[in-house]
Amino acid sequence: MDVDLKNKILKLKAKKNAVILAHYYQRPEIQEIADYVGDSFGLSQKAATTDADIIVFAGVHFMAETAKILNPTKKVVLPDLNAGCSLADSCPPDTFGDFVAAHPNHVVITYINCSAEIKTMSDLVCTSSNALKMVNSVPKGKPIIFAPDKNLGKYIIKQTGRKMLLWDGSCVVHEAFCIDKLLDLYQKNPGAVIIAHPESEEHILKTASYIGSTAGMINYVKEHPDTKFIVATEAGILHEMKKEVPNAQLIPAPIQEDNTCACSECAFMKVNTLQKLYDCLNNENPEIIVPENIRAKALQPIERMLQLSTPQV
Repeated sequence: MDVDLKNKILKLKAKKNAVILAHYYQRPEIQEIADYVGDSFGLSQKAATTDADIIVFAGVHFMAETAKILNPTKKVVLPDLNAGCSLADSCPPDTFGDFVAAHPNHVVITYINCSAEIKTMSDLVCTSSNALKMVNSVPKGKPIIFAPDKNLGKYIIKQTGRKMLLWDGSCVVHEAFCIDKLLDLYQKNPGAVIIAHPESEEHILKTASYIGSTAGMINYVKEHPDTKFIVATEAGILHEMKKEVPNAQLIPAPIQEDNTCACSECAFMKVNTLQKLYDCLNNENPEIIVPENIRAKALQPIERMLQLSTPQV
């Protein structure tokens, strides 16, 4: 890590009363400087409760948008506006709007990995951490539309027995895993435990001993600190896993096409750099703007999710 650049960021952050939120898939040097590193749900919770004046969101666009929806009076900046999401892009608002209109009387549940416009058409938002809980909160007789991730949707159907109408969207990162290479890797590592994110395809999930969100996968590894794991999600998670469980052997699941690390990386997540993070905090730009009419409507299903996720005392 560039120590001088890190110190500049820390000084600037204190001066501007800013908070840096980073997803587990970000570059290691960004995770190291963040105030909070988490999954989409954890980041949503932090964004909802922060008292900072500026939120620097080291993640992708829909995450920063969610932070702005929750914090209309705060400035939210993203290191690079090109940090998009293949899953969010697979669900265009116009097309999805027609889909919802063609299936009236359905409860619309959308995975948080979607645009603010899609959230405005939703009754409830979920993350991979709480998707099962959100679906189970809907009365059994009510039909459900689930979007945009068909793989997560299929997993929920299998776990809950609920019938849901699925949008045909997916994440290119989680669909890149190669089952043949994975099984070959497993054979070469006897005793290894396969853990996977539910955005992965069904044939990958069938091999997994544990399926869960990024936070859930980290917690599972922490509970089994001396085990060898094959990890089927974006490779950025390995940085936090290694910190939490230094004695565990962590192997990224292989993908169909070889790249520099033969693991699955999100090009969108990796466009953010430490230099861009400093620049966006220094210039307070690029800023995330969500029109108030969209923000107010998108806020409702997010608040329902947060309320349903809060333990009752």
